[in-house]
Amino acid sequence: MDSAAVKKFMLELQDTIIARFEQIDGGKFRRDSWDRADGGGGNCCIIEEGNVLERGGVAFSHVKGDKMPVSATAHRPELAGCSWEAMGVSLVLHPRNPYAPATHMNVRMFMAKKPDGETVFWFGGGTDLTPYYGFEEDAVHFHQTCKDALDPFGAHLHPKFKKWCDEYFFLKHRNEPRGVGGIFFDDLSEPDFDTCFAIQQSVANHFLPAYMPILECRKDTPYGERERDFQLYRRGRYVEFNLVIDRGTIFGLQSNGRTESILLSMPPLVKWRYDWHPEKGTPEAKLYEEFLVPKDWV
Repeated sequence: MDSAAVKKFMLELQDTIIARFEQIDGGKFRRDSWDRADGGGGNCCIIEEGNVLERGGVAFSHVKGDKMPVSATAHRPELAGCSWEAMGVSLVLHPRNPYAPATHMNVRMFMAKKPDGETVFWFGGGTDLTPYYGFEEDAVHFHQTCKDALDPFGAHLHPKFKKWCDEYFFLKHRNEPRGVGGIFFDDLSEPDFDTCFAIQQSVANHFLPAYMPILECRKDTPYGERERDFQLYRRGRYVEFNLVIDRGTIFGLQSNGRTESILLSMPPLVKWRYDWHPEKGTPEAKLYEEFLVPKDWV
């Protein structure tokens, strides 16, 4: 189990993604390195008020501890109290144009050492798409690229990870999905370290091909106050999910993580309304009727 190889891959992945988004935006990411008092550190790279990206963050962290946080042992109670290390790259991008969807991608690895000296590991990650105005061709392209990332490792993985994504990125208190989904996996440790790492690498390397063509197509679409207003309203769902449901956010806070890094995913501007519903026959209603519903896009 070579955690150094995983760390090297993640740092290179972060640099590659940032370079590509600086190219399309024309602005520069601010780089902010930090150390964690309890062990480890990382670096946050963020762009705000960009030409294309209203806010975007690409963060790497490698943190350690003597006792596993509660959120990390919910499904593995036998690891309670074990020493651990966790590393990952996480990004969230909020484009300025309402026709350009928000997106999230994360790859991570945990290692823990049991009292008997045995080291256990698991990988997790995924990516998903959150449009405010839906386009079928965008959803199909995104899901097809996700499928392409997994197919070399077995035809069974994409249906499994897609279903997992649909179930995870779901706001129970709203009874609606956050977006059109993608793929999501966690607790991946079979059949062996090298295979799990290879799956994670493929998922990460397919992110830019999945998302960039969509952003490039939609970033200059004309829009007005109506579209902007709806975008800000729907961003509220993003905030609700991250603060109420997201395991990564909860883990970060429970493990005394760096607050600025943990909340990097928050959109810059958001609106909430009381019991609001779109008018029938509008593009806003179409999002709910045709995109925020369970569907096999490929």
